[in-house]
Amino acid sequence: MQALLFSFQGRINRAKFWLIHIGIDVAFIVITGLTVGGAALSGDVEAARAAMGTSGAVATLLFIPLIWIGLAASVKRWHDRGKSGWWILIGLVPVIGGLWFLIECGFLAGTAGPNAYGPDPLAAV
Repeated sequence: MQALLFSFQGRINRAKFWLIHIGIDVAFIVITGLTVGGAALSGDVEAARAAMGTSGAVATLLFIPLIWIGLAASVKRWHDRGKSGWWILIGLVPVIGGLWFLIECGFLAGTAGPNAYGPDPLAAV
């Protein structure tokens, strides 16, 4: 499990890619909801501001591993497509980059059989 979530080596198929990214999205929503919701429910404006500062720092510390996991999963998905993990930088291109990433990693099948990045992840199933 640790290699799946934190390593940048190897390949993952579309199903694992989507599960990881949906899990990350849910975690972001929960963490943000707890951070903002907890501060808003306090009723006292000054107490809410103080709570936002503290809980915001905690949320930031929780976001760092989630971002790492998302990057690792994306790099492994590029590997499954037979491309270098550096292709993740395509997401920095405005408009077209995010769309390209979504189509390539989210919808197109990976390379059949082994490639330079490892064995076919579906062959192990």
